Amino acid sequence: MSATELYTKGTRVWIPDSEEVWKSAELMKSYKEGDKCLSLRLEDGTEMENPIDPKTNQLPFLRNPDILVGENDLTALSYLHEPAVLHNLKVRFLEYNTIYTYCGIVLVAINPYEQLNIYGEDIIYAYSGQNMGDMDPHIFAVAEEAYKQMARDEKNQSLIISGESGAGKTVSAKYAMRYFATVGGSVNDTNVEEKVLASNPIMESIGNAKTTRNDNSSRFGKYIEIGFNHKYHITGAHMRTYLLEKSRVVFQAEEERNYHIFYQLCASASLPEFSALAISSAGHFHYTNQGHDIFIEGTDDVADLEKTRNAFSLLGIRGSHQMEIFRIVAAILHMGNIELKSSDREGDSCFIDQNDKHLILLSKLLGVEKTQIAHWLCHRKLVTVNETYIKPMSKQQATNSRDALAKHMYGQLFKWIVNRINKALSASSKQHAFIGVLDIYGFETFEVNSFEQFCINYANEKLQQQFNMHVFKLEQEEYMKEEIPWTLIDFYDNQPCINLIEAKLGILDLLDEECKMPKGSDKSWAQKLYGRHLQSSQHFKKPRMSNSSFIILHFADTVQYECEGFLEKNRDTVYEEPINILKASKKSELVAELFHDKESAVLSASGGRSFPAKMNLRFSKKSLPATNKEHKKTVGSQFRDSLHLLMETLNSTTPHYVRCIKPNDQKQNFRFDSLRAVQQLRACGVLETIRISAAGFPSRWTYQEFFSRYRVLMRKEDISGNDKEQTCKSTLEYLIKDPDKYQFGKTKIFFRAGQVAYLEKLRATKLFEACIMIQKVMKGWSQRRRYLQLRSSVITLQKCIRGVLARRLAEHLRRSRAAVIIQKQYRMLVVRRLYCLILEATITLQAYVRGMFARHRYHQMVEEQKAIVIQKYVRGWLTRSAFLHVRNTVVYLQCCFRRMQARRELKTLKIEARSVEHYKQLNKGMEIKLMQLQQKLDEQAKEKKNLLEKLASLNALYSAEVEKLKNEVEKERGQKTESSCIILAKEELKQLRGELEKSHVERRKIEETSSQETGNLKEKITELQRELPKIKEENRALNQKLQDQTKNMEDWLAQKVAAESKKLMAELEEERGRYQNLVNEYSRLEQRYENLEEEITFSKQIPRLRRNLSTPSSLFSDSTDQLSNISEYGDFEETASCTDSVQELDFIKTTTESELLQLQKRVHHLEWEKRNLQAELESKAQDLENENRKLKREVDRLQNIIVGGTTLKVADGEPTNFSTSKPLLNQLSFVKEESKKQHEGQCIQVQADNTEINHSVPKRKEGMSNLFGLAKEGSRMNEEDLRYAYDAVRIANRLLENQLCEHQRQRDEEAYKFQIEIRALKDEIDKQQQTLVQALQLPSEAQVDFGLHQQISRLTKENLDLMEQLETQVDFGLHQQISRLTKENLDLMEQLETQDKNVRKLKKQLKVYMKKVQDLTVNGVTIVSDKSPDLLQRESRRKLSLQQKDSTFQGMLECKKEDEARLVRTVITELNPESVSGLLPGLPAYILFMCFRYADHTNDQQKVSSLFASTIDAIKKVIKRNSNNFNMLAFWLSNTCRLMHCLKQYSGDEDSSKLNTPEQKEQCFKNFDLTNHFRVFNDLAIQIYRQLIRAAESEVQQMIVAGMLECETIQGLSHGMPAGFRKRSTSMSEKENTFTLDSILQQFNSFWEILNRYQLDPDLIKQIFRQVFYIIGGVTLNNLLLRKDKCSWSNGVQIRFNVSQLEEWLRGKQLHQSGALETLAPLIQAAQLLQVKKKSDEDAEAICSMCTSLTVSQIVKILSLYTPQNDFEERVTVNFISYVQNQMKGRGKEGQRQLLVDTKHLFPVSFPFIPSSLRMDKIQIPESLRLSFLNRV
Repeated sequence: MSATELYTKGTRVWIPDSEEVWKSAELMKSYKEGDKCLSLRLEDGTEMENPIDPKTNQLPFLRNPDILVGENDLTALSYLHEPAVLHNLKVRFLEYNTIYTYCGIVLVAINPYEQLNIYGEDIIYAYSGQNMGDMDPHIFAVAEEAYKQMARDEKNQSLIISGESGAGKTVSAKYAMRYFATVGGSVNDTNVEEKVLASNPIMESIGNAKTTRNDNSSRFGKYIEIGFNHKYHITGAHMRTYLLEKSRVVFQAEEERNYHIFYQLCASASLPEFSALAISSAGHFHYTNQGHDIFIEGTDDVADLEKTRNAFSLLGIRGSHQMEIFRIVAAILHMGNIELKSSDREGDSCFIDQNDKHLILLSKLLGVEKTQIAHWLCHRKLVTVNETYIKPMSKQQATNSRDALAKHMYGQLFKWIVNRINKALSASSKQHAFIGVLDIYGFETFEVNSFEQFCINYANEKLQQQFNMHVFKLEQEEYMKEEIPWTLIDFYDNQPCINLIEAKLGILDLLDEECKMPKGSDKSWAQKLYGRHLQSSQHFKKPRMSNSSFIILHFADTVQYECEGFLEKNRDTVYEEPINILKASKKSELVAELFHDKESAVLSASGGRSFPAKMNLRFSKKSLPATNKEHKKTVGSQFRDSLHLLMETLNSTTPHYVRCIKPNDQKQNFRFDSLRAVQQLRACGVLETIRISAAGFPSRWTYQEFFSRYRVLMRKEDISGNDKEQTCKSTLEYLIKDPDKYQFGKTKIFFRAGQVAYLEKLRATKLFEACIMIQKVMKGWSQRRRYLQLRSSVITLQKCIRGVLARRLAEHLRRSRAAVIIQKQYRMLVVRRLYCLILEATITLQAYVRGMFARHRYHQMVEEQKAIVIQKYVRGWLTRSAFLHVRNTVVYLQCCFRRMQARRELKTLKIEARSVEHYKQLNKGMEIKLMQLQQKLDEQAKEKKNLLEKLASLNALYSAEVEKLKNEVEKERGQKTESSCIILAKEELKQLRGELEKSHVERRKIEETSSQETGNLKEKITELQRELPKIKEENRALNQKLQDQTKNMEDWLAQKVAAESKKLMAELEEERGRYQNLVNEYSRLEQRYENLEEEITFSKQIPRLRRNLSTPSSLFSDSTDQLSNISEYGDFEETASCTDSVQELDFIKTTTESELLQLQKRVHHLEWEKRNLQAELESKAQDLENENRKLKREVDRLQNIIVGGTTLKVADGEPTNFSTSKPLLNQLSFVKEESKKQHEGQCIQVQADNTEINHSVPKRKEGMSNLFGLAKEGSRMNEEDLRYAYDAVRIANRLLENQLCEHQRQRDEEAYKFQIEIRALKDEIDKQQQTLVQALQLPSEAQVDFGLHQQISRLTKENLDLMEQLETQVDFGLHQQISRLTKENLDLMEQLETQDKNVRKLKKQLKVYMKKVQDLTVNGVTIVSDKSPDLLQRESRRKLSLQQKDSTFQGMLECKKEDEARLVRTVITELNPESVSGLLPGLPAYILFMCFRYADHTNDQQKVSSLFASTIDAIKKVIKRNSNNFNMLAFWLSNTCRLMHCLKQYSGDEDSSKLNTPEQKEQCFKNFDLTNHFRVFNDLAIQIYRQLIRAAESEVQQMIVAGMLECETIQGLSHGMPAGFRKRSTSMSEKENTFTLDSILQQFNSFWEILNRYQLDPDLIKQIFRQVFYIIGGVTLNNLLLRKDKCSWSNGVQIRFNVSQLEEWLRGKQLHQSGALETLAPLIQAAQLLQVKKKSDEDAEAICSMCTSLTVSQIVKILSLYTPQNDFEERVTVNFISYVQNQMKGRGKEGQRQLLVDTKHLFPVSFPFIPSSLRMDKIQIPESLRLSFLNRV
C-alpha cells in the first residue's frame, strides 16, 4: 500500500508537540508524491502547514481508528508507535479510570495516587483459574499466569516489577504476594501465607522512607521467593535484599525523611514500655530533622508501629527481642545528638563531654562503658608490625566516624531482621517450585547522582538486557511455531554499556583498585576513568566544565555522575575499636550478636600514612594480628556478585514483567503528564517491546476471526465451501497486493503494522456503501408510498373543504346582519351606564375629600396641643435632671478630694513611723547621739506648737467671716425664690384647669363610643348564636368523618398486620441463615479437629529430632547468612509440632466453656445496664413530676390571685380587677384538670411499663435458659451440655441483646415523648396566661366575645386530639396485641418445655424402678407389696398382651453391639447408590431408624447414643470422601432428610404425629426423647446441602463463562476484534473451548434427574436450583464486569437470549416459581444496559429507573467498558457517565459501592417436614444388602 492511499483527505495523524509530546491533526487534502508539506487542521480548529524532510521523506505517524482506542493490549493496535501507545494509555487512565494495560508480555501499571476498590478477595477469586487475556488487565492476572505456568510446566517463575520511585512498585509487589497467599494457601494450617504478608509492614518500616517523589519509597531492592510443594500450596518463603541506602540514616535531603521506623518510634514515645528509651519528638534528633518534614499527610506513625509489632509477633520474634531492636534504633538516634567539641584551636583533636545526656543514654541502651565509647569516637588506632598508634581525630573526622558507626549499626540490624524473617518463613517441608517477586528500584537520574544511582542504573541495564532477550526469544518462538519465514529482528543491545561498567578494567574494577590504594581519592579515580574509557567507549563521556564527574549513555537516558564520595561509599569503612566495644556489650545480647561476624565490615586504617605531631605512641611486643581486610569485598563488588546471582536466578525462571509508571510529579490523583509518562515508557522498555513487535508482524488473526470480521469484503468467487483458510487467502490476495505485508501461518494470519487499519478502512467503506444503498431503496419506497397516501388524502380534503366553505359563507352573511342590530342597542346602553357611573362617583369623591380635609385639620390641632404639653413636661424634667447631675458631681468631687488628702496624710504618718523605728534598729547603742537628737526634736516640737496655735486663730477668724458672707447670700436667694415659686404655681394651676376641662370632653366622647361598641358587640353575639347551629352541624360532620376514618384505619391495620407478618418471616429467614453459617463454622472446626488428630497420630509414628539450644543450629543455615555463631538469644522458641497440636486440641475443647462463660458475663452485664437504664428512667420520671408540680403551683397561685379579687398592674400602669373574668377562670380550671389527668395517665403508664419489664425480663431469661438447655446459676455444665448448647447460647445471647436494645430504645422514645408533652404543656400554660391578661384588658363585652372564640377553638382542638388519640390507640392496640401474642407464645413454650422435662424425669425414674423390679424378679426375690389383687391381675394381663404383640414383626431391627460397625459399614460407608437405585427411596434411612426403634424399645440408652454417634460419623466420612460427587451427596441428603423426618414423625409429639395412622402412632418412641438428635441431623443436612452446592458449582463453573458469554448462540451477530499478545499466552489451552449453553442445560438435566431419582422434596430442589442459578448469574456478571471485549451491544443480545433459554428450561421443569429467575435479575439488567441508548439525559434517567438490581459501581463500570464493534456505534461519553452517577447519588444504601457479586453467598436452606405414609412393619429389606445379621423384631 502506497503513501498516497494511506494519507488521504480526512486521515488523522500525529505531529510532535513541545508540551503534550504528540498532537492529533487531520489532513485537509490528500498527499501526493513530491509534496513538500502537508496541510493539517488541529483538533482546536487551527490550520497549519507541516513540512516534510526532503532527505528522509518521513511522513507523520498515522492515528489508529477510534474502534481500536482504549484496547487492553497495546500490541492489538494497528499502528504501533510512540504516540499511539501514549494516547491509548492516556485514554484508559483518564476516561476509563483503568490503571492496568498490557503491552505484549509487559503489564503497564500507572499509579492513580488513590485507593481503588479493585483488590478485594472477590476480585482475587474472579481472576483465579482464568486464562490470561480473558479478563481485563490486572496484577492478579499476571500473578495467576505465573501460578498456572508453575503448576503446568513445573518450572519456577519470576515477577519482575520495576519503575521510578513513587510509581507503585512496592504496592504492586504487595498485591501479587497477597494473590499467591490467597490462591496458594498453606499446608496444615501453618499460616505461612499470613507470615509472608506480615513481612511487608516490617520491611516497609525498616527499609522504606519518604522522598521528594514518593511518600513510601523502597530504599533497597528485594527478591522474595515464595516456595510451593507438589500440591502447589505455600510452604515457605525466602527474601534477598540489595543495596540498602545506609547514607539516609545520617543524612536526608530537603522535604525527605529517614526510615519510617525512627518516626514511628518517636511518635509512640508516650507508651509506657518506651519510657526507658528516653525519646521524644523526631524534630529533636539530628538524624530525623534534617529534611524539616517529620510528618506524612494521611499516615499514622503510631498505628504503623503497632502493625509492625504485630508482624514481629506473627513471625515469632518475642516482645523482649522487639524491645532490643527498639533500643538499638533509639541508640542510633541518641548517637546522632552527641555533641563533639574541639579541644584546641587548630582543630586537630576533639572530645565528648562525659556528662553529655545523649552519651549517657547511648551507653545505657547499648550496655557499654561511656568513657570507652566517648574515647574511641574521638580517636583511632593505627597498627603497624611492631607498634600501635592512637591518633586523635578532628571534629569533622569524628563526626564522619560517628555517622559511619550509625550506618553500620543500622545495616547490621537490617541484615539481622531479614535473616530472622527468612528463618520464620523457611519451608517446613520440601520445596517443589517457587515464584519469585522482584521489587527493585527503577532507573534514576537526579540533579546530583552518586554511587547509589550508579548501582541502581547498572542493575537496570542488566535487567533491560534480559528483558530484550526474552522478548526477542518469544517473537522467534511464535514465528517458528507457525512455520512462517522470518528474518533477524534488529533490537537495541546494551552489552557495551554493561561492559563499560563490569568488564575488566571497567568502572567498578578501577573503583576497587583505587580503594586499595593508600592515597586513593575520588579525583585520581576520575582521571583514571578519563584515560581509560574516554577514547575507547562510546558510552562514556567527560563533562566540559568539570574534572570530577563523568557521563554514561544508558539505554534510558544520559546520566552525569559526581565522583565525590564514590570511594568512601564503596569502602563502607567503620573503625574496629567502637565495634569491639559493642561486641562486649553486657546488657544487650543482640548488640553483641550483630557484630560477631567473621566477615566483618570493619576496616582499620592503613599504616602507611605520616603521623601528625600531636599523637600518642604505644609500643606493642605482639605482632600484627592477622586480619582479612585485604580480602574484604567492596560494596560495588558485592553488589555485582549479587546481581549476577540474581540474573542467574531470573534466567532459570520464566519471567513476567510489570512496569510501573508515575503519571505526574505532584502526586495528584488521576492526572496524566504526557511528557513524564513518555520518559518512563522509553526508560522501562515498553517502547522497545513495541518496536520489536512492529518490526515483525504485530497483528495476528486466526482464520475464523478474520472470516467473521471481514466477511463483507469477500467476493462470491473467493468463498470456497467450508474451507475458511483458503477463502481467507483468496480474499487477502485480492485486497492487499503486496505479499510482503502479510504471511499465512498454520493457524493464524500475520499482518505488518498498519494493515489491519487498512482492512478496517475498506470494511467501513463497504458497510457505508451498503448503508447508502439500503437507505436509497428504503427512502424511495417510503416516498412513493407517502405520495400515494397524500394524493388520496388531498382529493378527499378538497371535496370536504369546498362544502364547508359554502356553508360558512351563508352563515357569515346571516350573522353579519344580526350583529349590526345588536351593536346599535348595546352601544346605547353602554354610554348611558357610563354617564350614571361617573356622576355617582363624582358626588362620592367630593364627600370623602371634604371629610378627609376636616379630619386632617382636627388631628393637626390635637397633635399641636399635645406637643405643647409634652414639651412642657420634658423641659421641666431636663432642668431637674441637670440640677441633680451637677449636685451629684460636686458632691463626688468633694469626696474624692477629701479622700486624696486623707491618703496623703496617712502616707506621711506611715513614713514617719517607719523611719523612726528603722533608725532605732540601726542605731542601737548610740545613746549620746539619741539624746542630742531628742533635744532638737523637743525644741522643734515647741516651735511647731506655737505655729499651730497661730494658724488656728487665723482659721477661726477666716471661718467667721465666711459664715457672715454665706448668711447674707442665703437671705438674698430666699427672697428671690419665694417670688418665682408663686408665679410658677399660678401658671401650673391654670394649665391643670384647662386639662381637666379637656379630659371631661374626652370622657363624654369615650362614653358615646363605648355605647356604640356595646351595641355592636350585642349584634355580634346574636350573629354568633345564629352560627352556633352551623358549628354543631360541622361537629356532627367531623364525627361522621371520624367514623369513616376509623373504618379506613381498620383496613390500614389489616394491611399493616400483613406487612408485619412478612417482616417477621424475613427476620426468620435471616436468623435461619445465621444459624446455618454457625453450623458450617462448626463443621469446619470439626474438620480441623480431625486433621489435627491425624497429624498427632502421624507424628507419634515418626520420631522427631529436637535441637539442642546450647549448640548453634544448622537447620536454618543459608548461603546468604553472614552470622556464624547464633546465640540462644537469636534462636526461635521452638516447640515440637506434636505439643502444638495437643495444645490446639485442648484449646478447641475449652473454647466452648470459655465462650459460654463469656456469654454469661455478657448477660450479667446486660442486666446491669438494664437496671441502670431503669434507674435513669425513674429519675427522668421524677424530674418530670417535679416540673409538673411547679407548673401546678403557678396555676394555683394565679387562680388564688384571680379568685381573691386582687389587682395586677398591666402594661398601661392602671390597676385591673380580676373579679369580672369568670368565663376565663372556668376555662383555666378546665385546662388544669385536663393537664392533671394526662400527667397521671402518663405516670401510671410509665410505672406499668417498668413493672412489666421487671417481671418479663427474668421470665424470659429463665425461659431462654430452659429452652436452650443452659445451666442455671450455681451449677456447673458437663461436657454434653457444652457440646449441645454451643450454638443455642449464641442465639440466646443475640436475642437478649436485641431485647435490651429494644427496651432501651422504647425508654428513650418514651422519655423523649414526655419531654415533648411537658414543653407543650408549658407553652399551653404560657399561652393561657397571655390570653388571660389580654382578655382582662378588654371591656366586659369584648371579654364575652373573646371567651366564645376561645371555646370554639378549644372544641375544634379537642376534636383533632380525639382523632389523633384514636389513631394512636388503634396503632398501639395493634402493637400491644402482637406483643401479647408473642408473650403468650413464649410462655406456652416455656410451659411446654417444663412439662417435657418433667415427663422425661418421670420416665427415667420409671425406667429405673422397672429395672429394679426386673432384677428382683430375675433373682427370685419375692416382693411384699401393698397392692391389691385386682391391680396385680391387671399387670399380669398387660404383660401377656405385650408378649403377644412382640411375637409379630413390629418394624424394628435388632442390631447387636458387635455388629454396629458392620451395620454402619454396610448401610453407609460401603453402600453404592447405584445398588439401591431400584429399591425404596431412603431405604438406608428406614433401616437405621428401625434400629433406633429397637434400642428405644429395649430402653438401652448407651446403645442409642453409640449407634447415633457412629451413624453421624460415618455419614460425615462419606461426605468428606465424596466431596465433589454430586450423585453421592444428593443420595445422602435424601437419606439424612428422611431419617430426620422419621425421628420427628415418630417422636410422639402431637404436632408431628397429626397425620400418622393409628398403626404409626403405636410405633412412636416410648422411652427416649430424640429432639436433640433431630437437631444434630438437621445440622448434618445443612452441611450436606452446602457441600452439594459446592459440588454443583464445581461441575458448572467451567461451563458458565464459555456457555453464557463466549458461545455465539445467535450466529453472525458478534464480530469482535481479536485481542493482542495476551490472547496468545502460553497458559491458554491449545484446544478450543467446546462448552456451550447446551452443555449447561444438559448438566441441569443431569442434576434434575439425580435429585428426582432419590425423591428429594420439591421445595428443596427449588432451593438447590435457586442457588445454582444465583452462582451462574453472579459468575457471568463478574466476568462481564472484568472483560472489556464482552461489553458490547451484540454481546448484550447474546446474553439476553441465553437467559431466555434458561427461563424456558425453568418453566419446562416447573421451577419458575422457585426464585431462580429473581437471582438472574442483575444479569438481565446488565444485558439491557448494553442494548439501550446512551446519549441523552432521558436515556440516563431511563437507565437509573431500569437498573434497580445493579449497584452504582456496576452500572458505571459497564458504561465505562462499553466497546463499539464498528464505526457506526459510538462510545459512551464521560459526561454521560458522570450524569448517571449524579442521578444515582440518592441510592445511599449499603453495598452500592460493591463491584462484583459475592458468588460465595449461600441462601439459608429450610427442610419442610414431610411425614412418610409407610409403616415400619411393611418395609422389606432385600437380601442384596447382606443384612442377615439384623434380627427382625
